[in-house]
Amino acid sequence: MKEMHDTKIEENERRPAAIVGVYDGVNSTEETCFLSLDELASLADTAGAEVKFRITQERRAPDKRTYIGAGKLSELSFMCRALGVDLIIFDDELTPSQIRNIENAVENEEISPDVIDRSMLILDIFARHAVTGEGKLQVEVAQLKYSAPRLVGHGGEMSRQGAVGGNPIGTRGPGETKLERDRRRVKARISLLENRLAELEATRGTMRAACERSGICRVSIVGYTNAGKSTLLNRLTDAGILAEDKLFATLDPTTRKYKLPSGEELLLTDTVGFIRKLPTHLVSAFKSTLEEAVSADIIMMVIDASDPEYESHIAVTEDILFSLGAEGKPVIYVFNKCDLPAERVPRLPREKSPIYISALSGRGIDNLTDRLTATVRALRRRAVFVFPPEASSQLSRFYGSAAILNTEYLEDGSVKITANASGEIIGRYREFIAAKEKQ
Repeated sequence: MKEMHDTKIEENERRPAAIVGVYDGVNSTEETCFLSLDELASLADTAGAEVKFRITQERRAPDKRTYIGAGKLSELSFMCRALGVDLIIFDDELTPSQIRNIENAVENEEISPDVIDRSMLILDIFARHAVTGEGKLQVEVAQLKYSAPRLVGHGGEMSRQGAVGGNPIGTRGPGETKLERDRRRVKARISLLENRLAELEATRGTMRAACERSGICRVSIVGYTNAGKSTLLNRLTDAGILAEDKLFATLDPTTRKYKLPSGEELLLTDTVGFIRKLPTHLVSAFKSTLEEAVSADIIMMVIDASDPEYESHIAVTEDILFSLGAEGKPVIYVFNKCDLPAERVPRLPREKSPIYISALSGRGIDNLTDRLTATVRALRRRAVFVFPPEASSQLSRFYGSAAILNTEYLEDGSVKITANASGEIIGRYREFIAAKEKQ
């Protein structure tokens, strides 16, 4: 059996890797398998690996012991030895015993490849791209939750245990005698980190409430990873955030204030990109960050127009937004990277009314700002309210639900307020709207 090791891909090191996928021919096809492996190869490239070859197999169900069949396992072992591959990445989540059995099967006197799965790879990328304190805490929680079920003893070793506070991918523990203690340490660490995240979420909630009181419209920029969200935010606000042609180049959310040409101010937030098979523990750990999309007034979905898989990218993004409870909000569909021949420009149903831009060159940005202006104005408008003295309780609640532009105290004790408010708030306080505005 192997000695203790760590499969984390080091900076500036291009590890030769193989990628493996299985499809059942019903729920998944050879074509969808290849597309998913293309994305896995891009993830591997982002993490610093160089994919030397790929193996696919059609099976009604993955092998419980080794995920792929014996023949494909022999082929995998031969190819790894022939091409000097020392890292094997599977496109679906593996059990600890599968990882152990695959490693044993491909190990020989010449090479001893490490085996990881898609979730491990994404966790590795998230770990290296987290910048803020909150982002690092979220990544560590996800890592620990992934590794906790894999703390299982077997003989004189323990399979796949991530050191507390470190990267769990490919790390082996010292022995079964420490298993229960390690489990308690992991559980305690997760609890501690989640308490810290809850404190940060409370602070975020306070800031969010302040934004709501200010009346500034909040726009969440969402979309598939590498669609150009950060480039668009940089184009609009000179945010200066990292924008690379790699998956998950930006992990921590960034918010910038932006004034539309029409004068309305917005808060634009760039969020973490979505992806197929995004591990559930990552969605859970980043829930507070992803909820920026839920709390936003407007969702701006950025789509890579140059990617032939744009339709599935939209579907993945819409599914995740739905799971977060963001349905029903105004969505502006933005096709980015539209420096394409007209016949290749992708199309959406008319009701989605997409905008076509190039965030890099600035093409189409005027059309986008026009759409943002129209959407903001549809959500909020200026109105004048007069609250008599006996409506003081209503007045106190109103202050927290609209953007107050001017307050005037009248001789009869009434309070005259000019505010920007949503249609819902205007309807709720309609009885207090100044008589001349009702006409």
